Amino acid sequence: MNVSPLVFQRAVLNWFDQCGRKNLPWQQEKNPYRVFISEIMLQQTQVSTVIPYFQRFMERFPDVQTLANANEDAVLHVWTGLGYYNRARNLHRTAKIVLQDFQGKFPTELITLQSLPGIGRSTAGAILSIALQKKAAILDGNVRRVLTRLYAITTWPSEKKTSEQLWHIAEKLTPQKRVADYTQAMMDIGATVCIRGKPHCAICPFKKVCLAHKLGIEKNVPHPKPKKILPVRQTTFLILRNQQHTLLEKRAAMGVWNGLWSFPETTGFSTLHDVQTICQQRFRLAVQAITLGESFRHTFSHFHLDILPAFVTIKSRPSKIMDNEQQIWYNLHHSQAIGLPAPVKKLLKNL
Repeated sequence: MNVSPLVFQRAVLNWFDQCGRKNLPWQQEKNPYRVFISEIMLQQTQVSTVIPYFQRFMERFPDVQTLANANEDAVLHVWTGLGYYNRARNLHRTAKIVLQDFQGKFPTELITLQSLPGIGRSTAGAILSIALQKKAAILDGNVRRVLTRLYAITTWPSEKKTSEQLWHIAEKLTPQKRVADYTQAMMDIGATVCIRGKPHCAICPFKKVCLAHKLGIEKNVPHPKPKKILPVRQTTFLILRNQQHTLLEKRAAMGVWNGLWSFPETTGFSTLHDVQTICQQRFRLAVQAITLGESFRHTFSHFHLDILPAFVTIKSRPSKIMDNEQQIWYNLHHSQAIGLPAPVKKLLKNL
């Protein structure tokens, strides 16, 4: 792209004045806390999905002090369904640090912000530029896509050298003035115009200077992440039910869904006989009836998980099943404020 930063910035801001999004929930009151929550939620998640979660989250945790003083289960409960639960844990930890070490105010220096859990270079830049009007570049997925097309960069954007190149470009193009509008505009252009697959080049403010468009390669840029075949794992959910109660266990602090509440599991797909034996030997429960449901797939970033639900009606509901395990009898008629993985939440709704 052979255009001066000043001319580029003017084009971005003119587009924002005419077409930019100005009514998103987190734009109504631009403070570091609200921008922080929205940016964490928007990592790997679309705006349309985030909006209702952001609104619910702000109703429950309107400021950093309320979030810091909440227990983790309450935070994970509000986050349930949004996925990537480490984001919720990180923002909870960050809130505690901001309250304890910074008197409840977010740091205003890039390096200090980046030292907080879950805040990377781009998120720190967004907090500084959008909430505090300080010059700071961002490089989220949308902005990466815009810049790789503008400069016809054909390597994978997250490759180390390519990422360093894109950061250099992003910092060079970021203006001193109206930096919040510029930052929002770049994200908006990537989300609504310079989209994946088939970008809307006809209405793009950069169509005359975009190298990828000139070369006719905009549909092939950015280069996709090298594909890998995801392994498949199998598990059986033991849905142990007595009237309106079903047993849930808190998962270990390590591994997938760490710290969330889920059904007891067995590795692999279990038979009716297997389930009967497990209920009697592992849980010492008297089984009244067992039905195996249809298996379904839940995909993580690094593997597919095929889940077989085993619906088990038990004759009685002891207050405690096993020692040294965190377990609850979840009331289906009165949901508790706990964090649930998406597949568990879906199954509970259908019970």
